[in-house]
Amino acid sequence: MPELTRRKFLAAGAAGLLMAARDRSAQPQREAPAARTGGSRRIAVVGGRYQVWTKEVGRGGIPVLTLHGGPGFNHFYLECFEDFLPPAGIRFWYYDQLGCGFSDQPQDTALWTLDRYLEEVEEARRGLELQRFLLYGHSWGALLGMEYALRHPQYLTGLVISNMTASVAAYVQHAAELLRALPAAAQATLARYREKGAYDAPEYQAVLMKELYHQHVCRLDPWPEPLERTFRMVNTTVYNTMQGPDEFTIVGNLKDWDIWDRLHLIRVPTLLISARYDEMAPSQIARMGTLIPQARVSALDNGSHFAMYDDQAAYFQALIAFIREVGSPG
Repeated sequence: MPELTRRKFLAAGAAGLLMAARDRSAQPQREAPAARTGGSRRIAVVGGRYQVWTKEVGRGGIPVLTLHGGPGFNHFYLECFEDFLPPAGIRFWYYDQLGCGFSDQPQDTALWTLDRYLEEVEEARRGLELQRFLLYGHSWGALLGMEYALRHPQYLTGLVISNMTASVAAYVQHAAELLRALPAAAQATLARYREKGAYDAPEYQAVLMKELYHQHVCRLDPWPEPLERTFRMVNTTVYNTMQGPDEFTIVGNLKDWDIWDRLHLIRVPTLLISARYDEMAPSQIARMGTLIPQARVSALDNGSHFAMYDDQAAYFQALIAFIREVGSPG
């Protein structure tokens, strides 16, 4: 009896599969039912050249599309929404922007612009077949949301601007105030490494984390796992191209962004969320609330930039109340 080697076995198996496939091709084909994916799907963007990842969470009647911060971050830190929105009857979509999270990661830096990302949000909306929805944006995602609300207000029942001011210059001004409030030794360390352009130096990063990030980005210790995971998996090329080497050094292509003189053109109901210890000045966000016609401001007493974690109860109380009031697509 001839020896049946592993190679012969695999070859025989492949031949059998090919024969079976030929037999099936001769039979009338029935359309296979769509496979369930737990709400995950990919959507073509940039004229079909790439795909972005989205996931629907919950089955409530109020649809919300989320825009994560960054640029170059991902949806991971928004996972806390699952504990609050679906039980409140709110259905929402995670959406990793191109270059981020589970979406495609092209190397073409020409893609990392505000205008290109704006078009991508509209491609995502069409792909998800959202006709009327509430748009939520946090930080950079809120910047993107404001611009989208100006271009496509017909699709929006409401807009949430979370932890974002109306211009990069205003943000830089407040960031400079936070830096001046640091201990003299910390200021000297940051200045020394900035002068060298050594933003990745361990001592520089240590001062940033201790004196700034743990005070103004997230005040919990340790940071929640989804937030830590987000920072661990940032696309630094996108971040550096559009913002700069860190949260307090803005030299990327967003450095001249300013929407102050266009805020009055945002005509959809809008919730602005500020936080007392945020790297975005609460006073600036309060001013935005006076310039957007249908705006209200929720000022949180205990939170920082990621107030959905360090002032969680107050954050979701304000967010859910607003979404329930204006979010129905009816």
